[in-house]
Amino acid sequence: MTTRFSSLKLAPALLNNLESLGYSQMTPIQAESLPHVLAGRDLIARAKTGSGKTVAFGLGLLNHLKQQSFSVQALVLCPTRELADQVAKELRRLARTSANTKIITLCGGSPIGPQIGSLEHGAHIVVGTPGRILKHLAKATLSLDAVRSVVLDEADRMLDMGFLDDINEILSVTPSQRQTLLFSATYPETIRELSSAFQSDPVAVTVDSDHSDLKISQHFYEVAKGKRNQTLAALLAQYKPLSSVVFCDTKLQTQEVAQELQQRGIQALALHGDLEQKDRDLVLVRFANGSVPVLVATDVAARGLDIKALGAVINYQLPRDPEVYVHRIGRTGRAGNKGLALNLFIPSEANRVNAIEAYLNDEVHLEQPPGLELAEGFSITAPNVTLCIDGGRKQKVRPGDILGALTANSAVAGRLVGKIDIFEQLAYVAVDRSVRKIALRVLSENKIKGRRFKVRMKY
Repeated sequence: MTTRFSSLKLAPALLNNLESLGYSQMTPIQAESLPHVLAGRDLIARAKTGSGKTVAFGLGLLNHLKQQSFSVQALVLCPTRELADQVAKELRRLARTSANTKIITLCGGSPIGPQIGSLEHGAHIVVGTPGRILKHLAKATLSLDAVRSVVLDEADRMLDMGFLDDINEILSVTPSQRQTLLFSATYPETIRELSSAFQSDPVAVTVDSDHSDLKISQHFYEVAKGKRNQTLAALLAQYKPLSSVVFCDTKLQTQEVAQELQQRGIQALALHGDLEQKDRDLVLVRFANGSVPVLVATDVAARGLDIKALGAVINYQLPRDPEVYVHRIGRTGRAGNKGLALNLFIPSEANRVNAIEAYLNDEVHLEQPPGLELAEGFSITAPNVTLCIDGGRKQKVRPGDILGALTANSAVAGRLVGKIDIFEQLAYVAVDRSVRKIALRVLSENKIKGRRFKVRMKY
């Protein structure tokens, strides 16, 4: 079977854009699912995060659009705001050479007024979370009468979060003759029930089902009760990954673990569902741009986390479900890089280790944790810091404007400027820690887009 995008019956504009993006060969999930998606079939696709599933359904949605009609023709439902933002960004990248394609993100945590204003001007594709979609339907500011395709992305997590009734209500107001694409990392019974209720003769596609070839170095440590935090800090000191995600079971635990690490000299931030949207954005931005080395998160909050080269995944507690374990550690070791998974458990959780062994069909080797005493003055800090600018898309600020302001008159070398993220009212830029003060001064004192903006440093 050929795996080149050029073998597909895609619109020329989409093919040309894929070529310009450097996309030539399809990933396994794309090769297995795209022909069915383009043929209009319903689909159940099981694939882990990072497998390229957004491109798999995104190309199908875009290829089916009637550009001249500004009614909502495709709906993508996501469990979290972060994942919805990530999906919308990727769809916009795929559609950048397709004229007049409008994609809107509708999520909670953001004011509803601007969303209503955007919908009044029409849209082709809506990406959103169930709660906010329902709110727009209740206000009659969103119509799904013309929807031809619905995508349930990370469907298993949406069900875990209790969105089944919301999904039922949303799909009940879409046309019965539609394409329904269901993407999931795991395949529990609830997914089969969802498919039975909403899909018609779906094609089932599964990739990455063989876990025996995980290119991830996995280490398991039995720790004494009450010693998890010390062991976690000691492992970070031993392995020194440039970036790590520490998975915890609860929101409260993420806060407590992040605070413990900070007290031990390790720069860390917590990510959980109770954060305000602007605070969640800032946490994700700082971690993704190399301004914070450790992110402590729940599974739900980490959905949609898009880090190309994650140094390590650490299970502060092993999950009860071995599929969740594989999904977690699959965030490291991507794109040919070596991965590292560090796993902590107390004696009463040994049954979880046994379940993982059975699922992977491979024996787990237990190791002794390192010495728990950290050297005096020990610390782990990130190479970058983040500068926050009080101006974003609404003020027509673009990445090039910020880069130009920083590098004007050779104030800051371009190689010391990192990732730039633009939001509606704010922009964030990562700079090397060594030039943080001069970068702050340059952006504060000089104009961007012909005006001065307030600039703050986020450590």
